[in-house]
Amino acid sequence: MFKDIFELIKKYQKIRIARHVGADPDAVGSTMSLKNSILLTFPEKDVKLLGTGSNRFSYFGKFDKCEEIEEDTLLIVCDTPDIRRIDGVDDINKFSDVIKIDHHPFIEKFQDNSLEYIDINSSSASEIVLRLINETPLLMDELIASQIFWGIISDTNRFMFNNSSPDTFHLIGNLIEKYQLNINKLYEPLYLRPLEEVRLEGFIASNMEITENGVGYIKITDKTLNEFKTDAAAPGNMIGNFNYIDNVYVWIFVTEDVKNENYRISIRSRGPIINKIAEKYHGGGHNFASGARITDINEADLLIKELDEELKKYLKKDVDLSEDK
Repeated sequence: MFKDIFELIKKYQKIRIARHVGADPDAVGSTMSLKNSILLTFPEKDVKLLGTGSNRFSYFGKFDKCEEIEEDTLLIVCDTPDIRRIDGVDDINKFSDVIKIDHHPFIEKFQDNSLEYIDINSSSASEIVLRLINETPLLMDELIASQIFWGIISDTNRFMFNNSSPDTFHLIGNLIEKYQLNINKLYEPLYLRPLEEVRLEGFIASNMEITENGVGYIKITDKTLNEFKTDAAAPGNMIGNFNYIDNVYVWIFVTEDVKNENYRISIRSRGPIINKIAEKYHGGGHNFASGARITDINEADLLIKELDEELKKYLKKDVDLSEDK
């Protein structure tokens, strides 16, 4: 299918590349690296990124301020399984052709004739873009390699998550060797944080509530964010730092987002599958890493309750299996 994707890219003069709302480093890394690779290969093409920019990810490069969609335009969507979560796209049917490049479980097809490459065994969308470049005439340089590196490292949490396969290590190893990437230098912008965020993380650790079954959760108000001089994106960016707390198997951050008039929910799990529950609350994601958006704070309590029940079933099943041995 990579050949088919390349042929569509080659066909179109105007190309727009999109990612999901609430972008993370993989969404940014996969889209920016793909844009730069296309332009390096075809300098005459009109290729721009859709979606909201972010100062947090300025180390990736410059975000585009894109104009209205015209006819005869190809849309490529990375790291996004469903239409409603595509940032910057009001009507997907305005585009002449659509390509999806994703590693999330399938939710819906974007168009009847859309070209969709989905590999849930890939660590990240950035890993898929890397393989696309490696297996087609698309070109790469050190900047593109760095953007892909950031995307993969972030979505695997430095290879600590179980989405890291032997192929992931092999691809990253070759990337580092070929482009002489300075790992220490690349890690710095990815993990360097303001002191205010470090203090907010301490607040979360001190105030997280734990259910009897082992669900950890906290509701973070706009007032708290202002006290720590952070924004609504900050808690979600640090949720991976709570991965190894004894007897906490699922943890949830509910963050008030006044600007967008909703609540951002980040969910992680070390056991039960959570993405199907997240989908009920206008979200989704991976089996063990998902997110959601709600407008009514009471829905957060329902979500926490559902996840607690799911964890209870998971723990009981684990006990039953142990007793059968």
